[in-house]
Amino acid sequence: MKKHNFVTIADLTREKILYLIKMAQEFEKHPNREILKGKVVATLFFEPSTRTRLSFETAANRLGARVIGFADPKVTSGTKGETLKDTILMVSNYADVIAMRHYIEGAAQYASEIAPIPIINAGDGAHQHPSQCMLDLYTIYQTQGTLENLNIYLVGDLKYGRTVHSLIMAMRHFNPTFHFVAPKELAMPNEYKLYCKENGIKYAEHTAFNEKVIADADIIYMTRVQKERFSDLMEYERVKNVYILKADMLKNCKENMRILHPLPRVNEIAYDVDEDPHAYYIQQAQNGLYAREAIICDVLGITYDEVVNDKTIIQ
Repeated sequence: MKKHNFVTIADLTREKILYLIKMAQEFEKHPNREILKGKVVATLFFEPSTRTRLSFETAANRLGARVIGFADPKVTSGTKGETLKDTILMVSNYADVIAMRHYIEGAAQYASEIAPIPIINAGDGAHQHPSQCMLDLYTIYQTQGTLENLNIYLVGDLKYGRTVHSLIMAMRHFNPTFHFVAPKELAMPNEYKLYCKENGIKYAEHTAFNEKVIADADIIYMTRVQKERFSDLMEYERVKNVYILKADMLKNCKENMRILHPLPRVNEIAYDVDEDPHAYYIQQAQNGLYAREAIICDVLGITYDEVVNDKTIIQ
């Protein structure tokens, strides 16, 4: 079977994004199969994770694969001085695909260049998070019926938020209008604003966050201020609670608007929002299973037609 990597969302064409969404829809209909029976999926998490790691492992298990790996690099030979190169090459002897999260930007790209098996980037520093982006795209399509011509509000930590950086790149194919809502300390980096200009992506910047600002949103994408990315904890304390979405801010929102969040949530979405019909972040997390099933199969060369005609479905 043809094998390839899933390292950056920037490489995906419009057609490929829609293809993976279509495949994820099939897995939502029938998530339990044995299409990967006999395969081994390695999950190497050099940085903490709950949803991403568990959804990759659940995806592999529900498709009939076996899972190996680690969630704590302290239990690996890296503590003895083993290089990332040697870890990747060693694990490649045991697995058919590696899903890897690493704290260094570009680590997944490096791994993909040396590994003889496919690499899936499960997040590299503040750089990209392409599998999260695919589940975000799937969720947006699921809730809006389209990816075209949407008003998307990105709120909070736009400086370190790899999920919003990936989303900008992916949405370049679909004529979005982005609204960047952040304090100046956490503003969208200039490189991504330049990317918007180079790709004809419309955007506006806001420092205010209130019901008037968000009234025209189709998607409000909240983000956590990431304490682990700050070298100055005083700066973190200044900005951690700047934007909190509360239920009373939603009274003038469009009916179709949905609130997304890559999770975990800290203080940025009040708990009174959870019961609001616009809230969709829990369903979004569930979609991670279907999107990651699609990604794992795709890098292993399993096609959409094979998924549709799969006879190993478990009811």
